Amino acid sequence: MSLNKIFRNTLLVFFASILLSACAVKTTGKMQGDVYTGKDTVEYLASGVPDRVFFATNETVLTTASRETLRKQASWLRKNSKINVVLEGHADERGTREYNLALGERRANAAKDYLMTYGISGNRISVISYGKERPVDSGSNPLAWSKNRRSVTVKAN
Repeated sequence: MSLNKIFRNTLLVFFASILLSACAVKTTGKMQGDVYTGKDTVEYLASGVPDRVFFATNETVLTTASRETLRKQASWLRKNSKINVVLEGHADERGTREYNLALGERRANAAKDYLMTYGISGNRISVISYGKERPVDSGSNPLAWSKNRRSVTVKAN
């Protein structure tokens, strides 16, 4: 593979990640056997408050866009003090099941820790990891992987 092609592909992944970090995509779907079938829809925790943040490959570090999204979530949660949330951690298809479950948990905990720095009690936040078990995009390419590396904030039942 030529250096030019590698550079171009790297730029493509970089810009796709930036675009995705500004988007809120929610999967609605169900389990069919061992396969989670989903449909992409735009979803928000609340009006104007995205429900998810995205991560780089094998990372748990929050991006600037992720921190902004979590600040909006914290602001909304402070105004709605009776609502508890669950942070769902996800990973892309690469890596073992065990590795991705642990990575998803670390991602959800990174989001939880950030929300707590903005005054949200840890008692109001639960963490669960789905690892690679619930992809929002079942493709096997860099764009699909970037959509699946996420933490999603949902209202607790």
